Amino acid sequence: MDSLPRFTLAATTLDAPDARELARFYQGLLGWPVRKEEPGWVEIGPSDGGAGLSFQTEPLFSRPRWPSGRTGQQMMAHLDIEVDDLSSAVEHALASGAALADFQPQAEVRVLCDPAGHPFCLFVRSGPGG
Repeated sequence: MDSLPRFTLAATTLDAPDARELARFYQGLLGWPVRKEEPGWVEIGPSDGGAGLSFQTEPLFSRPRWPSGRTGQQMMAHLDIEVDDLSSAVEHALASGAALADFQPQAEVRVLCDPAGHPFCLFVRSGPGG
């Protein structure tokens, strides 16, 4: 069998009406520095060099809907963010500009939406398998 070329996930990219504004939100939430900034494009990532987040300005951006319904822009993806203290992490996210989603499907996970409407989940890992 031929060996596969090396694949490394560098970033997840989120579209937004304003890339800089959404990048600032996630910078404040995660404490990550900017790696690259160009007109309509910003990359942030952890200091250890792991995979980061990128943001691109999309003039036709349509705010996602959580939970998904039969009409409107469907949620296509969401971020799962592990935290060490759920209550204080939610407080920090709200103070940074996130909104708590009305629908919370799990007691041990909090679904929030960033300022552009992308849902993300905060959770505390409960054991070796998650």
